[in-house]
Amino acid sequence: MSQNWAELLKYDQEHIWHPYAKTPNPTPAIGVKSTQGSIITLADDRKVVDGMSSWWAAIHGYNHPKISQALHHQIDTMPHIMFGGLTHEPAIELGKRLIELTPDGLDKVFLADSGSVSMEVAIKVALQYWISRQQPQKNRLLSVRNGYHGDTFATMAASDPENGMHHLFSHILTQHYYAPAPEMGFDIESDNQDLAALRTLLEKHHHNIAAVTIEPIVQGAGGMRFYRPDYLKQLRALCNEFNVLLIADEIATGFGRTGQLFACNWADISPDIMCVGKALTGGTMTLAAMLCTSHISETISRGTPGLLMHGPTFMGNPLACSAAIASIDLLLETPWQTNVQQIERHLQTALLPLQSTPGIKDVRVLGAIGVIELERSDLGPAIQANAIDNGVWLRPFGTLIYTMPAFNIPMEQLTQLTDGMVKAVLTALNTA
Repeated sequence: MSQNWAELLKYDQEHIWHPYAKTPNPTPAIGVKSTQGSIITLADDRKVVDGMSSWWAAIHGYNHPKISQALHHQIDTMPHIMFGGLTHEPAIELGKRLIELTPDGLDKVFLADSGSVSMEVAIKVALQYWISRQQPQKNRLLSVRNGYHGDTFATMAASDPENGMHHLFSHILTQHYYAPAPEMGFDIESDNQDLAALRTLLEKHHHNIAAVTIEPIVQGAGGMRFYRPDYLKQLRALCNEFNVLLIADEIATGFGRTGQLFACNWADISPDIMCVGKALTGGTMTLAAMLCTSHISETISRGTPGLLMHGPTFMGNPLACSAAIASIDLLLETPWQTNVQQIERHLQTALLPLQSTPGIKDVRVLGAIGVIELERSDLGPAIQANAIDNGVWLRPFGTLIYTMPAFNIPMEQLTQLTDGMVKAVLTALNTA
């Protein structure tokens, strides 16, 4: 590693805050020189296979020429312009694609800066909808345990208040209602006790509830939990029955990660409000979107003050919108479903045999997501270090060792990824 890199990393360690980290950071971040495809070149010139897709986002790998070309063109034309009172072709074209691809009825688009902000807007839209209908008492949310919706204050309040990452702020967050987490298992036959408990909450509190928030099919940061599509189908029916809105948080699951373009498609449902982000730009720029029905937008527009009360400075950034258009078009012109199915089969073959290993609580695979859940939560750092030694980048979280590779990862690199992941886990378990 060059002296310059050593100095940069020392400065980073002393002064730069990283996600959920201390500063100064006792565990220094790992420097990255460059990326290409599914390969990350580290500051010391080691090359590792990316098992994280930069937290779900880089579904085409890094530096894809079609997205890079779109970015180069847009940065030379108009990298940014305010969205207040002005508009531009990239935002309009992106809106067209989102309305066409998302479930039926979602035909109004708000372009936000990040996933957390898009969920913040979704919650605000739900509350403003009921205010506009002169039912301001419907100002609480119903969420599920193990849910995670973001790091802003409204989204923290809608996330699991005990098992989530934000219990530190629980005394100042809005208090909402929480149903039991959906029963684990994508293919299970359920007795629907989880839904019975949710129904009881709706029966008792629906006059206060503006919306139900849910991560469809996959609960991400709350445990990488997969659940059955029929839960979503019945949840949609319950929201209709009790006159509450349904907000689908597809920030992590949108654009093919589970094997369907959107996780709601597994249940063939349309939410009232949907949020997308992460993979929206193929992992190149920060951008997210909130979509809702015309009924919701028209109700808000007829109310007081008749405006949606939100407007980020960089809303509808044309550079990010151009990246999103290129990423969506690239996804649709490739055999992405076949690729995801191939990844799923490989993850099943490589990871599921660990199911009976002592120290491993569970192994599960869905689409291009593979999860090894350990019985202990203190092995993550050792597993991460072992994985890097095996040429693989992972980011363990508590008891979870997981991967979500790019959809176009070459099979040779996918094999290196799973081999390194398995070896790192077994090494840590055997030396613990």
